[in-house]
Amino acid sequence: MQRGNIAASTPSSALARLDGIAQARSVLLQGGVPDHPGLVEPWIARSWKRCLSMGRRPHEAVAFDALTPGAVRRTRDANLALTQASHGVLLELGRALADTRYFAILTNADGIVINASGPIDHSDRRADLITRIGVDLSERSVGTTAIGAALTELQPVWLHRGEHFFDDTAVYSCAGAPLFGPAGQCVGMLDLTGVDVPERPELIHLVMQSARSIENAMALQRPHTILLRVNWPGTILGADSDGLIGMDDNGRIVTCNRAARDLLPHLNRRSESATDWPHADELFALPFSMLFDAARNGAGASELPLWSGLRLQVLASPAGRSAPPRRSQTQTASTRATSPPDQRRLRDIETALIREAVDHARGNVAQAAAQLGVSRATVYRKLRMRTS
Repeated sequence: MQRGNIAASTPSSALARLDGIAQARSVLLQGGVPDHPGLVEPWIARSWKRCLSMGRRPHEAVAFDALTPGAVRRTRDANLALTQASHGVLLELGRALADTRYFAILTNADGIVINASGPIDHSDRRADLITRIGVDLSERSVGTTAIGAALTELQPVWLHRGEHFFDDTAVYSCAGAPLFGPAGQCVGMLDLTGVDVPERPELIHLVMQSARSIENAMALQRPHTILLRVNWPGTILGADSDGLIGMDDNGRIVTCNRAARDLLPHLNRRSESATDWPHADELFALPFSMLFDAARNGAGASELPLWSGLRLQVLASPAGRSAPPRRSQTQTASTRATSPPDQRRLRDIETALIREAVDHARGNVAQAAAQLGVSRATVYRKLRMRTS
């Protein structure tokens, strides 16, 4: 994660921060771009260079161009899923930002505003201009901002006042985070902006958390039969940090969130085609039907073996009933004797698959382990558990 040079909350530090930005802009106005990390972050320098290469200069007036009414309607229609997924999150952001004079802006992947929320002072033309639906806030239109930078760098950013390219935008302070859809593509960005406000770099944490919530809501929008919440053993399932994986009746993955793609890199698909999504059998070292059984029977969290030899916690539930129980930690060895029947059956089937692989390999444990994609130690351990 990259962000501007964070100043302490004391007035002297704040002034020193603004002075450093002014020095950087002075170098810019003389035809260069400062590369010293104490002046500007590398991503800001890259954005300034792109603006200069387009023939733009900081003193130019920014028009804040908006789309035509017809283009606005088409943009709204094309981004309906994103708008719907963000509705509740934007309301919560309004509460969090209530007394800060910051507000939230949602754009599509081209930097076009599709929604805005929070304590927006529409009597202030500087706030009103950038919160109009259909206004183009991309880098090519308004230069260096959190919006253009987040969409270009594809990571969260923070910038303050003069770190913006144009003089007209040097009154803003903003945090931005890109938004990724269920197929892993960037679909837009979320921005928190204030006009002539104190610097609040902690808002980068808020924008990142809110972006994750929007991405999760988009993943849940897609039709699916069962939902898997997955995370590493030792965590408590139920947070926005969980991986979300939706499957159809045939066990094919049809949706997932960014956390799931981080946990299971095989899910990093760029295509929207349903045939391009992997089947559960490609990810999990057990029959996908067991996950459906666990979802139907309301089994608690259990461990899920992967072909890599790693294990995840999983909580399976029917679509629309994704909330985990109050306590959903994976059960330890001391509680296995009282595990629900479905969790015991999950382990039994897993062990049976290992036994079958060993039998097929005529007792050659190394060959069976290679076929299963696990270590020999795992095979031996599972067989000992079976016979103990």
